[in-house]
Amino acid sequence: MWEERIPEALRRAGRSDFYRGRLGDDLPGGLADLEGLPLTTKDDLRASYPFGMVAVPRRALVSYHESSGTSEGAPTASFHTGADWAEMLDRFGRNRLGMADTDTVLVRVPYAMVTIAHQVHAAARAAGALVVPADARSTAMPLPRVLRLLRDLRVTVAAALPTEPLLWAACARLAGESPRAHAPGLRALLSAGEPLSPARRRRIEELWGCAVHLSYGNSECGSNLGGECPEGNLHLWADRYLPEVLDPATGTASFEGRGRLVLTTLFREAMPLVRYDTGDLVELSYGGCPCGWALPRVRVAGRWDHGVSLRGRRERVFSSDVEEAVFSLPSELGVLFWRAVEDEGVLRVRVEAGDGAAGEVSAALAGEVERVLGVGPEVEVVPAGTLVPLEELTRRSFTAKPRYLSPAGASAGTGAMYQGPAPEAVARGSEPEPHTARP
Repeated sequence: MWEERIPEALRRAGRSDFYRGRLGDDLPGGLADLEGLPLTTKDDLRASYPFGMVAVPRRALVSYHESSGTSEGAPTASFHTGADWAEMLDRFGRNRLGMADTDTVLVRVPYAMVTIAHQVHAAARAAGALVVPADARSTAMPLPRVLRLLRDLRVTVAAALPTEPLLWAACARLAGESPRAHAPGLRALLSAGEPLSPARRRRIEELWGCAVHLSYGNSECGSNLGGECPEGNLHLWADRYLPEVLDPATGTASFEGRGRLVLTTLFREAMPLVRYDTGDLVELSYGGCPCGWALPRVRVAGRWDHGVSLRGRRERVFSSDVEEAVFSLPSELGVLFWRAVEDEGVLRVRVEAGDGAAGEVSAALAGEVERVLGVGPEVEVVPAGTLVPLEELTRRSFTAKPRYLSPAGASAGTGAMYQGPAPEAVARGSEPEPHTARP
């Protein structure tokens, strides 16, 4: 499959200004030649903004998008043709979620610039479902309104970042109500936009009484890169992309294993990419899934650049690792929100909990982090409303991808619902004294 598609994929890429300059007229012949080509990076995309990567005439383009993370630097453009959209929706439709004309689908992901909301919307419309375009960056859609729509419209499917259902649950609790009371018809949540640990997935399913389905995507490469099979395992669409796994230590590439994911698009028209370094740390493996799909299973740890190094641990730590420990705590403790920093090789975790549970949460979380990571953390338990201000749950609507785990000194402005000060910046006495556990 790959050997057959690579020559045409490279010919398509060679029609863009960027790859015409990089590849020249003597294009590589096939898969064996691919490894000798340089990686395409996010900096390459930024330097080529806006049209340098476009490989089709202007009249063939139907939509333009940008990555949700482009606020950290110059924009990275992502163009699509009509055929690109048809192929993208075909990929999206493979996910075991499924939608029908009996569904009411609430789309609670950003419509602005990224593609996931438009994919869900289009797929739901094609299935004959009722679409509720709730957005996630609109001043007209505060959390109480989302809860009302879930309840009154008897929404059956919701698409959201995995942070959202936790915010909904906190908003319901603030009103003294059960999350499930607001979603009597909810059968599925589609989680996209962030890595999701097994423990947080289980917690969301427990809170809302429905299945959580995963979708893995990347705006630059054409959005939907993977979805769940009937067995509930996440697979990479390796029949539409040629995936490589780059060892961050050696720079060598292979077709499976653990490392940074590098992709070559096989069918994309508007903006073909050759050996694009996504920056995502993944684990890719073939075989072993009862579904029988001849597609690799993929586990996404997070962005390589977002990992931190801790004393006593050889491998980097990612937010999904800490998240696994946080949401492994007993649900009765009510923990929903946390933040962490690496400070001189020590992991410092802040977590919200009620006053009566502070001691239990502190000890339990310290134990869980050490179990998951093999190193002891410093844990601070702070009152509810410290990380996610309670008033924000009722009057604010804009949310962004939170940065849960950061190196010391990093900016704490990582999403409107998570704009509290970073742990190292908290002045003792400026807020209620937290309960602390140290290694």
